[in-house]
Amino acid sequence: MECLFLVCSLEKLYYYLDGSAFEVITDSNAVKSLLKMKTPNRHRLRWQIAIEEYRGNITIVHKAGNIHKNADGLRRWALANTPDNLAYVP
Repeated sequence: MECLFLVCSLEKLYYYLDGSAFEVITDSNAVKSLLKMKTPNRHRLRWQIAIEEYRGNITIVHKAGNIHKNADGLRRWALANTPDNLAYVP
């Protein structure tokens, strides 16, 4: 799932990332090992090819989940449902 998320993110942010060096910090071993697979299945091969487009610019770093405290921070950060929040639902 993390590999698919990375590929979708690269496609979505293509205009911002093209030509610049960037680093992907992940707590998933699958993302880092995806590029080292010798015989991936068709889905993983498609993801591998999509990531290979950024080969010179991308650095994938694995950081263990217990060290990587803000892993999934954007997904898990919930705003309080208060009137001063723009997404307030009474």
